[in-house]
Amino acid sequence: MQDLPDAALAATFVDIARRFEAAEDPADTQARITRAAVDTVPGCAHASISMVRRNGGVTTVAPTDDVPAMVDAIQYRTGQGPCLEAIWDSDVVHIDDLATDDRWPRFAAQAVADTPVRSILAAKLFVQDDVIGALNLFAETPNAFDDHDAAVASILAGHAALAVSAAREKEHADNLDQALRSSREIGVAMGVLMARGGLTREQAFGVLREASQRLNVKLRDVAADVADTGQLPVREPVAGAGD
Repeated sequence: MQDLPDAALAATFVDIARRFEAAEDPADTQARITRAAVDTVPGCAHASISMVRRNGGVTTVAPTDDVPAMVDAIQYRTGQGPCLEAIWDSDVVHIDDLATDDRWPRFAAQAVADTPVRSILAAKLFVQDDVIGALNLFAETPNAFDDHDAAVASILAGHAALAVSAAREKEHADNLDQALRSSREIGVAMGVLMARGGLTREQAFGVLREASQRLNVKLRDVAADVADTGQLPVREPVAGAGD
């Protein structure tokens, strides 16, 4: 892919932003990011995201194929490499040729021996003080990336970080909304059982939980049935449930 003129590059990133915004969930967002890296950055043949876990570890998500996962695994195993460097220290890390780069010797030696990758660009993904991970771009020829490619990768990483953060916030809000709806339904169902059977709150919740286990149905679904009908569901239990 040839370097794009400024106007075309701007239009490309407008389209990328729209594609990111249309993603259905965090996993879809991540997959769109790595695909955009391959489609947008000249020389990029493979891409992945190294995502920082809540416990401080790092894992690979949305690799475009098996190659990025192989390279990333070598970095995690050796505890060194450009993608880890981008996460913890530098905003952008560039390797022209793994065969001659001496910054991470254990990683480089294994990557050259076990993978076809020779050039790497890694750009930090962050929003304010929150480091999300790194966007990793790989090529199978030496000197595949230049300064222009590094600049494009940095811009893409900025869009990607915002998209990942927004997808996480949306998922959290959706989960919270679902939890609140479930809590309301359970509360209504408990009230029905307490009124009809003279039960305490603890007893009413125990009845709902027992029905959920017996019928192999989620507690919130049992509660919804009670709230809608005023009766506990009487469906037969699923064969093998509770075994």
